[in-house]
Amino acid sequence: MEALNLPRPAWMTEDLVLLEEQARRFIGAELAPETERWTEAGIMDRAAWTRLGGAGLLCAGIPEEYGGAGGTFAHEAVINREFALAGLDSIGAPLHSGIVAPYILRYGTEEQKQRWLPRLATGEMVGAIAMSEPGTGSDLQGVRATAKKSGNGYVLNGSKTFITNGQHANLIVVVAKTDPAKGSKGISLMVVETDDAAGFRRGRKLKKLGMDWADTSELFFEDVKLPAENLLGAEEGQGFVQLMTELPQERLIVATAAIGMIERALRLTVDYVKERKAFGKAVIEFQNTSFVLAECKTEATIAKVFHDHCVERHIKGELDTTTASMAKYWITDLQNKIVDRCLQLFGGYGYMDEYPISRMYRDARVQRIYAGTNEIMKLLIARSL
Repeated sequence: MEALNLPRPAWMTEDLVLLEEQARRFIGAELAPETERWTEAGIMDRAAWTRLGGAGLLCAGIPEEYGGAGGTFAHEAVINREFALAGLDSIGAPLHSGIVAPYILRYGTEEQKQRWLPRLATGEMVGAIAMSEPGTGSDLQGVRATAKKSGNGYVLNGSKTFITNGQHANLIVVVAKTDPAKGSKGISLMVVETDDAAGFRRGRKLKKLGMDWADTSELFFEDVKLPAENLLGAEEGQGFVQLMTELPQERLIVATAAIGMIERALRLTVDYVKERKAFGKAVIEFQNTSFVLAECKTEATIAKVFHDHCVERHIKGELDTTTASMAKYWITDLQNKIVDRCLQLFGGYGYMDEYPISRMYRDARVQRIYAGTNEIMKLLIARSL
């Protein structure tokens, strides 16, 4: 049963309904049963990537001529919501399909698109984007990694941290300075194919508060030689503009994950309080319980309607940075609030790791930090006043 009684949004076409059903079946049968084992191992199986590719759940928004499914961001949103509804909060596929692949599609040369996108769509290649560094987070202009001209190519040096898909990725888009003297106009995106990259080294898989099986990692680049054709696009110095242009989609992806978790938390909590007895009656019969859930459902409904509005605008190419920032900040704040209130209704069991709500509580926290902290989101919104 759906947690929110909402009609399907106007952008949810018949083919998207079929995709939703296909994704739900595949994720439920093939991936969800593996999450306990992946949690114990601390990482998802590498083979799961090719299984996702084989099921058509990677690069759904990439044109068919480049190996994708030929859809739009709506297809990505449908798949990503299904990941969240099934509790696959640690999965790196939304970043792979909705962030890395679009950088190549929108800014890559024809040769680059033909070379990399089909392999991302099948899962042969796993994508990552290396922005954050030990000394820089939201301040992308402050990156220290450099890609210096050398002969017919570049030499890449630097270190990155908090990189999603870091242990599995064999195609990494690296934010580096090709001309440090030019500030933001000296930033470029360099593509590293790690299988043949001497000087590339993966650091440790980082131990985190939540998202236990996400392979968030440190990465090191020590005199990594890159051919000229691994500069993303046709000219240097476009990296900062490319990053700023794509960030609204990244933030909408985060909001989609937040909505999915909110729906799952409400569904699980309503089921629990209907079954759990205290003082001779079901917990849901207490006024406090019903009022808390009434508030949560109301706020979640508002968030879902706003999210669907943002998806519709993005499909039309009309989603601006301010609105995307609103969605990311407000919905992830609400996600943390609702999960916390749901956990309280589970009582002591909500604090036990075997109950999904406790893991959601941990996993939700990072949503207010990555893709730009919520404080940065408020700063961006304030600039529009």
